[in-house]
Amino acid sequence: MNDFTAPFASPQPEPAATPRSRAALLKRLADVVCLPASRINAFERAMTADLLVEMLRDAVVGEREKVARRLANLTEMPGVLVRLLLRDELPVARALLEHSPNLSDADLISCLYNSTQDHRRLIALRRGVSEVVADALVDMDETAVIETLLKNELVRFSHQGLENIVASSRDNPQLIPLLLKRAELRPSHAYVMFWWSDSEPRRTILQRFAVSREILQDAVGDVFPLASAEGWQDPLSRKALQFIERRQRNRAAIAKSPYDSLEDAIAAAQAGMTRETAEEISYLSGLKPMTGAKIFTDPGGEPLAILCKATGLPRGAVRALWRSLRRPETDAAGAPTPGLERVLTAFDTIAVDRAQTMLRYWNWSLSSAMTPALLKAIREGDEAAVDEYSVPQRAAMLALSRDFAR
Repeated sequence: MNDFTAPFASPQPEPAATPRSRAALLKRLADVVCLPASRINAFERAMTADLLVEMLRDAVVGEREKVARRLANLTEMPGVLVRLLLRDELPVARALLEHSPNLSDADLISCLYNSTQDHRRLIALRRGVSEVVADALVDMDETAVIETLLKNELVRFSHQGLENIVASSRDNPQLIPLLLKRAELRPSHAYVMFWWSDSEPRRTILQRFAVSREILQDAVGDVFPLASAEGWQDPLSRKALQFIERRQRNRAAIAKSPYDSLEDAIAAAQAGMTRETAEEISYLSGLKPMTGAKIFTDPGGEPLAILCKATGLPRGAVRALWRSLRRPETDAAGAPTPGLERVLTAFDTIAVDRAQTMLRYWNWSLSSAMTPALLKAIREGDEAAVDEYSVPQRAAMLALSRDFAR
């Protein structure tokens, strides 16, 4: 026998009339393959499938499609037939991909690696696409296929597969609204995706993913005095408790700062934000300078509102920071600019505790997770090694890769 699963060399032209004997023989062979186990043994079924494959390789598309439709409801289809028909032209493969519920993950993965994007979109439309098949489709990096997957509510995504789509959304913003509708999306994904989202997705992230830490605070309230009595010597518990605690401002930074308070530093910045002033505002706000720099250079400006709300600053501080960054406050008619209005609305709608959650996650992921190995990976674009890093480190890799690009 020849290679039964080899692709068709070229489409066969449709004849004016298919010979009746060929049509009848193809139908009979398909009928035999479909016989129940009580009527045919495995060897007989395999032999018939081999003969059917030999005929199908030289049959026209219409004939192959009829056979595929006949086999679509078969519980156990011979693998040689599945591989041949799934790699066939779209009308033939569609008969199985749309109507056969019994295709294995191995069959689908073989198909998606050896066929066209249209085949992959049909796979993405199937009911109950498994994690392994979804991961393989995502790895093909075809935006249209990923969109189809995200719209399919019955697809199951692995954590890594979803994280790969989040990374892809950086260059394909049309994926962001679809991602935000997925129940599997975690706050860690949303917080890092925030940085390259437009205003509408950002509003959704603030409403849905800016979560409270009240349960955590109640659960570990008695741990704070224990850690304090030990002098905060354990770095692991100190880092976690810093994320959970209610106080956002860094009181210890006041003693070292040239400014009397965070408000004083922001007032000084209105004359023009300098690197030194930005660093002082960051320190006083309980942030690392890298996190502050990301906030101050964000084009949309919503992180400014989150910074102000989290640190207990008044609404006017948002305007002050906006002014310090030389952003337009009013248009030609004297009305507030849409950008400033949007940022002020974000300030008005987010609660203090939820703003602190976002701010601390950013600070955790964008600074404290910056190990030398991660920094090297960011600069080299080494996202393939993402499994080596923790959740905050991966968030930093996604959010800062372009800031560190060389």
